[in-house]
Amino acid sequence: MLALERSLLRGFLSAAESLQWKQGEVAAAESGSLLQLIFDGKYEAIFSSSAIQNVFSASSVTEENIDSYLEKQILAYLDCSAEVDNMERQRLMFLLGVGSLQLFVQSNWTGPPVQLKLQDFLPPALLQKFCEPKMLHAAILKMLVLDGESVYTLTSHPILLLIARIILVNLRHKLASLQMLSWWTLRYVNIHQQLLEERSPELFSLAQSCIEQVIEAETLFTGGESWHLAVQFHLECAYTFLYYYEYKKAKQCFNKAKDITKLRINLTGALGKRTRFQEKYVAQLILDVQRTDEFLLPHSELSPVPTPLENLTMNYDLNDDTVLNEIKLADADQYQLPDLCAEELAVILGICIDFQKNNPIHKLTEEELLAFTSCLLSQPKFWAIQTSALLLRTKLEKGSTRRMERAMKQTQALADQFEGANTSVCERMKIFYCCQVPPRWAIQRQLASLLFDLGCICSALQIFEELEMWEDAVICYERAGQHGKAEEILRRELDKKETPGLYCLLGDVLKDHQYYDKAWELSRHRSARAQRSKGLLHLRNREFRECVECFERSVQINPMQLGVWFSLGCAYIALEGYEGAAKAFQRCVTLEPDNAEAWNNLSTAYIRLKQKIKAFRTLQEALKCNYEHWQIWENYLLTSTDVGEFSEAIKAYHRLLDLREKYKDTQVLAILVRAVVDGMADRTGEVASGLKGKLQELLGRVTSRVTNDAEIWRLYARLHGNGQNDSGEDIEKSLQCLTKAHKCEIQSSDWEKDVSSFKDVVKGAIEIAHVAIKCSKNKSNHQEALQILSSARLNLRGLSSKAKQLFVDVTSNEVHSEIADEVTTMDNMIAELQELSNQLRNQC
Repeated sequence: MLALERSLLRGFLSAAESLQWKQGEVAAAESGSLLQLIFDGKYEAIFSSSAIQNVFSASSVTEENIDSYLEKQILAYLDCSAEVDNMERQRLMFLLGVGSLQLFVQSNWTGPPVQLKLQDFLPPALLQKFCEPKMLHAAILKMLVLDGESVYTLTSHPILLLIARIILVNLRHKLASLQMLSWWTLRYVNIHQQLLEERSPELFSLAQSCIEQVIEAETLFTGGESWHLAVQFHLECAYTFLYYYEYKKAKQCFNKAKDITKLRINLTGALGKRTRFQEKYVAQLILDVQRTDEFLLPHSELSPVPTPLENLTMNYDLNDDTVLNEIKLADADQYQLPDLCAEELAVILGICIDFQKNNPIHKLTEEELLAFTSCLLSQPKFWAIQTSALLLRTKLEKGSTRRMERAMKQTQALADQFEGANTSVCERMKIFYCCQVPPRWAIQRQLASLLFDLGCICSALQIFEELEMWEDAVICYERAGQHGKAEEILRRELDKKETPGLYCLLGDVLKDHQYYDKAWELSRHRSARAQRSKGLLHLRNREFRECVECFERSVQINPMQLGVWFSLGCAYIALEGYEGAAKAFQRCVTLEPDNAEAWNNLSTAYIRLKQKIKAFRTLQEALKCNYEHWQIWENYLLTSTDVGEFSEAIKAYHRLLDLREKYKDTQVLAILVRAVVDGMADRTGEVASGLKGKLQELLGRVTSRVTNDAEIWRLYARLHGNGQNDSGEDIEKSLQCLTKAHKCEIQSSDWEKDVSSFKDVVKGAIEIAHVAIKCSKNKSNHQEALQILSSARLNLRGLSSKAKQLFVDVTSNEVHSEIADEVTTMDNMIAELQELSNQLRNQC
C-alpha cells in the first residue's frame, strides 16, 4: 500500500507501477476503483460510487449539525464489523478524504468549475433542516471558522473541505494503516489556511505535528526513487513555514530541496540587449541555472510529464515599440538552461518566493525577481508553475508604464483560465501543492486592484462587489469620495444577513464603536477582527488604555496577529507600560524575526526598563533586518555608548555619517574621547585606549563634514593630548584643532557682548598660546616657529584690545574687575610670546 500512497502523493502511476497495481489485490477492491478515479481526475465521480453513497445514507437524522452527522457516519463505517475488512474500510475513507480535498481545490483553485450537488450524496432528511441552500452554505462556513477568523464567504463547495477535515484531522487516529496520512493532513492545512482572514495558531500547530510525523516515518526518503517526493515535501513544508513567519525554517527547507536536485541557481550578469535600438551589448541581470557536474536525476519516469503548451495559460508578449520581449544575450549558448523537470522548476520558483519574502521592496529586488520569472517562463511545462510565475510577473510589471498593458491582459487571462475547460484537472494538479497557487478569488482581486491603481474605479468596484470583498469595495468608494455609498452598500448587505465582518466594516466607515460591539456580540465573543478594529479606532483617537484592552482580547483569541501585537506594543509605550510593550514586541519578533521596527521598539522598552544589555542585543537584530534605517543606527549608537560597547559605537557613528552626511552627536563623542583618553574599561573589561586610532579616524571624518562646531574641534584636540604630551605630531595636531575651535567661537554672534562668553574665548586663546609655545620649540625651522608664535600673539593682542574697548569703566577708564585678571594674563602672555619671537629672530 505504501507504493500506492507514494503514487497518490505524486498524483499519477508510472507504467511499471500501473502494471504492478493492476495485478495486486487493491485494484479489484472497491478502494481500487476510487483510486483510479482520483488518478484520472474524476473526483466528482467518487461521490457517485455505491460505497460512498452507503456511508452517507441514513433513514433518519437526529443530529442538529451537519459536521457531527458526517463524522458519526464515517466513524460508524470505520467501526463497522461487516464483511469488508478493516484495511479496506480505512483505505476507502482515506481516499474519500483525499478526493474531497482534491475536488475542493478544483472548485476553488484550479477549475474547471465543479457541478457536484449536496443532494447527490447527502440524505434529504439532513438537507430539510435548512430552508434554503444559502443557509446550509453559511452553516458549513461557520464550522470552518478557526481561532475567531472568518472564512471567505464565496468559498465554493465548503462541504468538501469539511469532509476532508473530518477524515484527515478529526478521525486520523482511526486510519493507522496509512503511512502518508500526515502529509495529506499538511496539504489540508495549507488549503484551509488560505480561506481564513488571518493566520490560525490551531492550523500551524497541526502543520508542525504533521511535518514531524512525516519526517519520523523516514519511508519517504529511503531509496533513489523517492527523491521526487522528498523535493515536493520540503517545498510544501517551506511554504507552510513561510506563511507562518518561520523564515529561517522555510529557507532551510528550500535549500534541502535544492540540494536534492543538485541545482546551482545564481543571479549573474551577462552581456545583452534590452531594447530594439540598442547598438552595444551591456551587462544584464539573468538567472544562471546549472546542474552540478552535469548530474542527471534518476527515475525520470516518476516525475510528471509536461503539459502541452496549448493547454497552458498564454504568456503574452510585450509588443512594445522599444523594449524587447526578452533580453537578447550576446552569447545565449553560454547560459543555456538544462531541460528542467517539474521538481526542478518548482525548486527555482520556491527559491524565488523565498528571495521575495526576505528582501525589501526595492527596484533592484524587482529586477532580480524578474530574472527568476524569465527563467521559469522560458520552459513552459506545468500549469501550476506557469500560473505562479505569470502572477508574480504581473505584480512586478504593474508599476512600469511600458509593461502595464501586458500586466493587465495577463491578469485577465489568469482570471479567465478557471472557467476554461481546455486543460484537464489532472494537468492543473501536477506539482500543484509545491507552487502555492492562489485561489481564484485572489487572482480576480489582483485584477481589480490593478484596475483600481489605473484609476478604473468603477470596473474595480464591480469586481469587488461580485467577489463580496466589501472591505476593498469600501476603499474604492472612499477614494471616489462616495462615503455615503460605502455605508449604503454595507447596510444593504446587513439587511440580507447580519455578520460580524460586515458590522466591523460599517464601524470602519462610520468610525463608531457601537458597530464593533455588535460584531463582538454577534460572534459570541469569538471575533478577533471585532476587537482588532475597535482597538485600532481607540488607537487613532489616542485612547490608549481602552485600546490595550481591545488588543489584548483580540490576541487572546488569535495570537498570530502580527499587526495587532505591534500596535499593542505602541499603545503600551504611550501608557509607559514598558513591561507590556516588551512582551508585545517580543511576540512580534517571534512571529516575524525580520521586523526591524519591532526590534527597535523592543529595545526602547528594554531601555526604559533599565535592561540596557538586552536593548543592545535587540538593536543588533534590528540592524540585521534593516541596515538603512538611520533612527535604528542612532539608537544603537546611544545604547552602545551607554553599555560601554565603544567599538560598536564608533562603527555606528560611521554608519550614521554614511546615511546622514552632517550627522553629529557631541555628547557621544565627548564620552568616547573621555573613555579613550582616561583609559576606561569597556563592557568586556578591555581598556578603551586601544581605540584611539579608530576614534581619530572618526573625528577626522566628522570634522570634514561638520566644520563649524567648536566643541567637536576641542574634543579632537583633547584626543591628541591638548598639546600636553611629548609627541611633536600630536602637539601640532592639537594646535590646529584648538585654532579651528577658536575660529568657530569668534564667528558665532554676540560672544563679545556677554562677559562669560568673552572669558571662554579668552581662555581658549590663552590655551592656544601655551600649545603654540610648545609647538614652536619642536620646530627645527625658525621661520615656521616664528609664524606659529606671531599668530598666537596677534590673536591675543586683538582680544586684549577688544576687552579694553568693550569692558572699560567710563569714570575710571579702567577695565572691569570681572575681566581684569584675563586681560592681565593676556598681556603677560603677549609679552612672553614677543620675547620668544625676538630670541628666534636673533638666532636667524
